[in-house]
Amino acid sequence: MSLISPYEHAHKQQFRGNLHTHSTLTDGIYSMQEVIDLYGDRNFDFLMLSDHDTLSDPADYDDRGMILFPGNEITAQGGHLLHVNAKELIQPDPDRQVVLDAIERSGGFAIINHPNWGCRFSHWPQKELERLQGYRGIEIYNGVTERAEGEAQATDRWDMLLTQGRKIWGYGNDDFHILCDLERVWNMVFAESRSAEALLESLERGNFYVSTGLRLDTITVCGNRVSISAPEVECYRIIGDWGAIFATVEGPELSFEADPELPFSYFRIECFGKGTEKAWTQPFWLQAPH
Repeated sequence: MSLISPYEHAHKQQFRGNLHTHSTLTDGIYSMQEVIDLYGDRNFDFLMLSDHDTLSDPADYDDRGMILFPGNEITAQGGHLLHVNAKELIQPDPDRQVVLDAIERSGGFAIINHPNWGCRFSHWPQKELERLQGYRGIEIYNGVTERAEGEAQATDRWDMLLTQGRKIWGYGNDDFHILCDLERVWNMVFAESRSAEALLESLERGNFYVSTGLRLDTITVCGNRVSISAPEVECYRIIGDWGAIFATVEGPELSFEADPELPFSYFRIECFGKGTEKAWTQPFWLQAPH
């Protein structure tokens, strides 16, 4: 058995960012420049402008030292999804596969938004997530859903897809509309440099983790062993197919070797700190030898 990891080329540098942001251009209460200022004041490294069915040009704003990505939350006529690094406005066809295909042709990539939003916790029915092809991942944590109907966390939906062999990433975004949405969750990206190209490459290939407050100093892979060092982590949980928890490790250091006999196709790691502080790694895939 071999271990396939998105972190094999992880770098020491980490960059923090949010990919889901709204302003007065649609249904936020702050102007886009005010939103950028709020994130800049909190030392974010990157931010995506993603108003509903609207494409904003980052060149129109003072970036406050951040990397600004153009984006669009495709909203009308169906489930919401992000077009990351959008270069053109994609029409919101009610068949979201048409939208995903158009994103693939135009450049950038797509993320499924807040699967568990809504009073039935099903903004995106699971059958639809299983039908659709071509998206890079889903929001496993959506900050605005903390104050709305539904469940902010969507690792349940993620595990169902991963267990079916779908190699998709988990993203965490504020979905910023009002001040209390700010800095609830973010993506911590490993990259060679603080450039748009390097950040986007890591975001697309899974070389990042999601956090609500924890910093993982290192994620290293050697053979089938995964090691994490994070002084503020109090407990790790290792989770496999269908969301089964098959190991719990106390303390700030984790060294876990995947046993060839494990009855799982992947595992991912959840990290717990004080209070509500948490972090989620991307999945590590277990591949049987040919």
